[in-house]
Amino acid sequence: MEMVDGVLRIPTFLTVTLGIIVLFVGKRLNDAVPFLREFSIPEPVTGGLLFSVLFAIVYATIGVAVEFELAARNVLLVYFFTTIGINASLKDLLSGGKPLVVLLVITIGYMVVQNLTGISVAALFDLTAPTGLLGGTVSLIGGHGTAIAWAPRFAADYGVANAMEIGIACATFGLILASLMGGPIAKFLITRHGLTPDKVETPDVGMATEDRKTGIGYLDFLDAVFAIHICVLLGLLLNTGLAELGLQLPLFVTCLFAGILVTNLIPSNFPRMTGTKWPTRTPSMALIADIALGTFLAMSLMSMQLWSLIDLAGPIITVLAAQFAIAVAINIFIVFPAMGRNYDAAVVCSGFGGISLGSTPTAMANMSAVTKRYGASNLAFIIVPLVCAFFIDLANALLIPFFLANF
Repeated sequence: MEMVDGVLRIPTFLTVTLGIIVLFVGKRLNDAVPFLREFSIPEPVTGGLLFSVLFAIVYATIGVAVEFELAARNVLLVYFFTTIGINASLKDLLSGGKPLVVLLVITIGYMVVQNLTGISVAALFDLTAPTGLLGGTVSLIGGHGTAIAWAPRFAADYGVANAMEIGIACATFGLILASLMGGPIAKFLITRHGLTPDKVETPDVGMATEDRKTGIGYLDFLDAVFAIHICVLLGLLLNTGLAELGLQLPLFVTCLFAGILVTNLIPSNFPRMTGTKWPTRTPSMALIADIALGTFLAMSLMSMQLWSLIDLAGPIITVLAAQFAIAVAINIFIVFPAMGRNYDAAVVCSGFGGISLGSTPTAMANMSAVTKRYGASNLAFIIVPLVCAFFIDLANALLIPFFLANF
């Protein structure tokens, strides 16, 4: 650790260590507070928000800001989405074809509504349309990455001097709301309609009870890690090739696709140096997914600098309140019926709640918390990340310039 100009910088090793502590604190709090368990609030969200508030109090009382080195967090994100790709079977992808298209159409329509909402709320405060877009898909569905990427253009071409601050503030508060939205929505739908899984499925994230009792051998665990690394290497090659063609995608997206390709194109009996079958949907793979997602989200939330958002509270609170109400309504009255009004639809709604105001990892964490409580949903874990991690970025890249040019 080092202190520079009132900023306490935490190196990678301590950041990961604290992320694990945050995860355990969140688990203990969820165990102690029935409300948190009842509404399937993810454990890393509980712990991460608590620690981000504590760091804000430290800043307010003694003026010391805490900053974390987050390189390891980004590696965990790649690990997680690679496991999702490895767990994806072609049969599931084909069966998820129609729901995938339906969810994609709804999501794109919702993105248009989200931008119109941001522009409308901005007008109430006599702010420009580009300022309103920063409270739309630029920061909410787009997340921190999109907000940071677009902010310089908003500042230079449209005169929004504090575009970076507005975008980051909306993305941060949106992430909090998204983390708290998915579980309660799923609980409401599952309870109201008496929903249960149609069949018992292997969890995509986390271990089943019987697997926790019997344990996992170290070779099984290493085999899963080895498979992940194979897919990450392929994902890196895909990412580089696409970049050469002018298509910039996050690394975790190409690693997700690499996992899908390897799992479905190589026969299950293909000889491997480990002497085992490809570890798709094994307890080891699910355990790694759980570790990667939980630690990633804990590190993301604990590192939020809440004190940097106070000056923008008025307009941001108004736009987020409007966006939150619209997201909940669309989830319950459009997404759930369109996805079939069944258990898978309820789990998809918890994921849509995460992506509508937050990020793809938030959507996955919401679904993970729900499925751990009520049962697995492989369909949801296939279609939600494909819509969120791939198609949304492409749609946003077209919608943002369109709204800038026409509003």
